Amino acid sequence: MALGLSACAGSAAQKNGAASADGMIAQLTFPSEADAAVGGLVNYNPNSPKPLTGTWLYEPLIVRNSLTCEETPWLAEKATWEGGEKLTLDIRQGVKWSDGTPFTAKDVAFTFNLMKQYPAFDKAGVWNDTFGAPATSVTAEGNKVVFVFSGNAAPKYDGIISTKMLPEHVYSKVGDPTKYVDKAPVSTGPFKVASYNGRQLVLERRADYWQADKIKVQKLVLEGQYDAAQAALKLRSGQLDAYFGEIPNPKKTFVDSDPKNNHFYYAPNGMTVLTGNDEKPPFSDAKFREAISYAMNKEEMSLKATYGVMKPASQTGLKLPSMESLLPEEYAGKDTVVPFDVAKANQLLDAAGYKKGADGKRTNPDGSPLAVNFSVQAGWIDYQAIADVVVKGLNDAGVDAKVTASAPDSIDGQKKTGDFQLLLEYLHGGCELAKNLGDKLSSKRIPTKTDIFPNVQRFKDPAVDAAVSQLAAQTDKEAQKKYLAPLVETMMTEYPVTSLIYAPARILYRTDKAVGWPSEEDPYANPQDDKLLWMTHLTAPK
Repeated sequence: MALGLSACAGSAAQKNGAASADGMIAQLTFPSEADAAVGGLVNYNPNSPKPLTGTWLYEPLIVRNSLTCEETPWLAEKATWEGGEKLTLDIRQGVKWSDGTPFTAKDVAFTFNLMKQYPAFDKAGVWNDTFGAPATSVTAEGNKVVFVFSGNAAPKYDGIISTKMLPEHVYSKVGDPTKYVDKAPVSTGPFKVASYNGRQLVLERRADYWQADKIKVQKLVLEGQYDAAQAALKLRSGQLDAYFGEIPNPKKTFVDSDPKNNHFYYAPNGMTVLTGNDEKPPFSDAKFREAISYAMNKEEMSLKATYGVMKPASQTGLKLPSMESLLPEEYAGKDTVVPFDVAKANQLLDAAGYKKGADGKRTNPDGSPLAVNFSVQAGWIDYQAIADVVVKGLNDAGVDAKVTASAPDSIDGQKKTGDFQLLLEYLHGGCELAKNLGDKLSSKRIPTKTDIFPNVQRFKDPAVDAAVSQLAAQTDKEAQKKYLAPLVETMMTEYPVTSLIYAPARILYRTDKAVGWPSEEDPYANPQDDKLLWMTHLTAPK
């Protein structure tokens, strides 16, 4: 159960969640963010594996909406590139740490220089050659922080701006920032810790927060971790105000019980892609990959895996329509979803030499039997539902196919070794396209025996590698579009992977206490990644 309402919400109406004159909200209750929040070690360090909360205390420099790629200045008011080798951040003035100490550019420079001292802390890859050239220096110059790199480092941008800032006056004394147990957080965020009883973490609004006028929630309660059935029950009863996990058939399970107050938004976060081993027949043949793409009934996949919520995905590899401005001219305004057309799949397979026998099954062009084994993670219900539709489409097109369910760890092993024919993969839809779509197609990002990298299908094309390198060097959106075009063209003509349906970033929420949540009508924030941003939009209903 949620704790009592905030004492600072004085009237009975406010205590019941009704609107006050200034739109203040007495309390909202969300599920816990990590297992640690249920009887775990008290640790608020944002760099620990399981902080009690990783959202509401420590803040990034800039919030970048991964749906639209729009940026909202946060602890940094501005970011300026000079080529791809120098990045200057203008740090916001007037911000205070929760202990009253001023936040300055020195804290920012300290945070990034700490990464040089403790490489395990360098998740942004600032000091190594991951995603571009390493830094040679990070310095505070007045209210600016200047990054100088040994070469192009443009792909590091997302990692840099999303890094949570640490207070130098605290973390300079604790040694390895990845091992420090932070029991009394000193942070810049909108809330401070009020209490934690091993089950509930209660956070209180900071009146001295740098944008306190935008924070209307007086108290935030994080409690419990719930399965889908528990979460749905608590949402319907009003014990939870928002939930970020999967609830099967959210319309029927949640919305229909109270359409006025109950809502959900499953934003397209990336896409599920059909991934063959492009190094081995038949998937080494682009004509085969194109042909079977027409045998994929994406509408049925959406219905069975997401109850029809998630839409079929564009074969361009871009999230549309939010990234429509990046499309090459030849694809702008056109439907880039590969349609379900078994007759065309049959026609293309015939033309490519995959002949049907008397039994209706096809052979390889050399006459050998054609059979496809589809590896899918056992217990992943949505993937298994998609796999069943994939296999039906393949068999309807004469390709002998079956599903083999294996433990997720086994599938990971297959990705590392390449010992698979066909599986499902995820194509991240983030804004650093050289790091997302580019990595999916780059021969430099093929998995190894120890690590899974994005190019699981093992696609290789020197021209694509060159385009990825050129795209990675760009900091200007219009320039990016030029070098993105060859990658889109490759997706549309070579079918290194086949886009199936968009994968969701989820939020289910109630509007009886708060309005202003991100929605399909107003996708100003990614509902899972941009919580700080949408917290500044919430107000009590009028």
